[in-house]
Amino acid sequence: MAENDILLSVKDLKVYFRSPDKLARAVDGVSYDVRPKETVCIVGESGCGKTVSALSILGLIPQPPGEIADGRVIFKEENLLERSDEKMQEIRGNHIAMVFQEPLTSLNPVFKIGDQIGEAIRIHQNLEDEKMHRRCIELLQAVGIPSPEERMNAYPHQLSGGQRQRVMIAMALACDPELVIADEPTTALDVTVQAQILKLFGKLQKERAMSVLYITHDLGVVSNIADRVYVMYAGIIVEQGNTDHIFRNASHPSLIPRVCWLPCRHAANAARDCTA
Repeated sequence: MAENDILLSVKDLKVYFRSPDKLARAVDGVSYDVRPKETVCIVGESGCGKTVSALSILGLIPQPPGEIADGRVIFKEENLLERSDEKMQEIRGNHIAMVFQEPLTSLNPVFKIGDQIGEAIRIHQNLEDEKMHRRCIELLQAVGIPSPEERMNAYPHQLSGGQRQRVMIAMALACDPELVIADEPTTALDVTVQAQILKLFGKLQKERAMSVLYITHDLGVVSNIADRVYVMYAGIIVEQGNTDHIFRNASHPSLIPRVCWLPCRHAANAARDCTA
């Protein structure tokens, strides 16, 4: 695979958190790639370092107590870790966007939905108010929110959990980024709404030809959306491969029990292999 076939390449990333008497190696030498137009899933149990590695890509780790001890994050042939925070503002939201795990705490409760979606557009695209307003309505329509003009004037607490997550996706898509990082965006939603959000992600990815780095601990989600999978455990990558390979040939102890009992097509094959 040629270097120019890779949109994002994380190489030997190490992120540590220090306290007066302890060093926590949250991410301890992680490497993974994301190619154009593909969905890559990072899967692992809670606390394994998935979210920390993703936040490091955008320079969102608080330093201190966090510390990026080593590694590179290559995006379009540039090491983002060498950029200043001011220069990273050009990347965040514009070229790489993030959908956070809990929309109610990620959205500002005192600002209207339209103002929050329009902020990234105002910063990166410098549109006039009227054009920005139309753009916000288009984004809300794209993510399937009914009566978008009314929702523009709503506050986050006035929306359902599924609608708030759709707003977060609209905010991420505001500047047509090449890569969207989705940090467990369906964890707080019920199963029906979760399926709707996943279907929406797939639809928008095809329409906009964007790449998605999806972080989750839900193997059911992985089996439905992933092109390739990286399995994290205790701050390192323990397995990687395409979706069929991971589900049919899981070898790490943290993964095998869940794969064998997962009620999906891939896991059914894996379960037969495990009991053969």
